[in-house]
Amino acid sequence: MRTNDLIDMLATGASLEQAGDPWRRLVYAIGSGALVSTILMVKAIPVNPDITNAIQLAAFWQKLGFAAAIAAVALLMVFRLSRPGVRLGNVFPALMVPILAIWIVAGIALATAEPEERASLFFGNTWKVCPFLITMLATPVFAASFWAMRDLAPTNLRLAGAAAGLFSGAVGAVVYCFHCPELEAPFIAFWYLLGILIPTVVGAVVGEKLLRW
Repeated sequence: MRTNDLIDMLATGASLEQAGDPWRRLVYAIGSGALVSTILMVKAIPVNPDITNAIQLAAFWQKLGFAAAIAAVALLMVFRLSRPGVRLGNVFPALMVPILAIWIVAGIALATAEPEERASLFFGNTWKVCPFLITMLATPVFAASFWAMRDLAPTNLRLAGAAAGLFSGAVGAVVYCFHCPELEAPFIAFWYLLGILIPTVVGAVVGEKLLRW
């Protein structure tokens, strides 16, 4: 959506929601990006061979739920920030709910563990690669989101870019759950969150340039 299109829409009293094609484009772009991320995970860092057993554990669903909850809130942010003048409302408090929840669980796990076990709970076996693999899997969704958002007239470009990065990072984390063998809450609370925040920061930095319309 370009400036003249937005002016014509406002002049005729049409709402942005009536501009169905750009919104469908965003939905299709996000879906396509998520599909590419999944294929990338399967081909490059394959599915955890023990996934059948892992999905029977509550800790797996805790990990997946953490990433999925952030993705859901971030998706709402993306849709709201893609429209000019739309407020985020209570999105930030909602975003903090899964983060605070996993931090509380992680804190309890560390507090009740034996001192010699705490490092293992925090670092696991894959801390060196986890954030970067999440970022890699986020890249297709990141690119697709930015491509589609440019046509939807975002006005707060840095925040919109951060929201797109947050969403792509969370989707990357969701996909990564099916490869990652780590299940401990302290690991998830730090290293998964770091992996989600890397594309968020990148999105905030490049948003003003890439989302300018």
